Amino acid sequence: MNEIQKATYVSGELEKLFGLPNRQGESGTVLDCLIETILSQNTNDVNRDRAFKVLIERFSSWMEVLEADVSQIASAIRIAGLASQKSLTIKNFLMWLYAESGKLDLEFLRDMNSEEATQMLCQHKGIGVKTAYVTLAFACGHEVFPVDTHILRISKRFGFISSKATADQAHKFWSTNCPEGKAYSFHMNLITFGRQVCDARKPKCEVCPLTDQCVYFENGGQLP
Repeated sequence: MNEIQKATYVSGELEKLFGLPNRQGESGTVLDCLIETILSQNTNDVNRDRAFKVLIERFSSWMEVLEADVSQIASAIRIAGLASQKSLTIKNFLMWLYAESGKLDLEFLRDMNSEEATQMLCQHKGIGVKTAYVTLAFACGHEVFPVDTHILRISKRFGFISSKATADQAHKFWSTNCPEGKAYSFHMNLITFGRQVCDARKPKCEVCPLTDQCVYFENGGQLP
């Protein structure tokens, strides 16, 4: 079984376990999603949502955010952590976007080639592949595969990547080995699997239906 075949098998087993996740309707714009994703870096969903809520309550538009001092933006998003870095990323990106297009609108990413869109986003400090992929996958419906901490851990345990592989290396692996048409469902189901079964500290191997695919399990609970 090669890597794509194994990934297809794992994806299928996770669908049996968790079903096909529905695409959550995005109520905001592509730019909203990008900024929410920047806020989510190195924090949890609760703090991300709280920071975004304060940000849009304090500023009535992204133009107001663009015109604000970085310190004002940082104050609004402090609950998300790394406020000084994230506020600068947001401010600089909005400045670039307005200078490039004369408006604060990223809807054109929906029709842009995924690779080109990723390169365009990742040229900005503070926006990496994961942030770009989350924006493209969730706001634009692109067939890209974001790697979070759960997916990185499971990818190592299943032997898809080496135990020392970085998130960037994992993104590179999944860009060519994700089952066709399954990027969203596989991504979501792997996260659910990581939260419910393949926990970082106490994996529930005794109830896992995929131990036959798991290098971690075969190696007695250790990565080779």
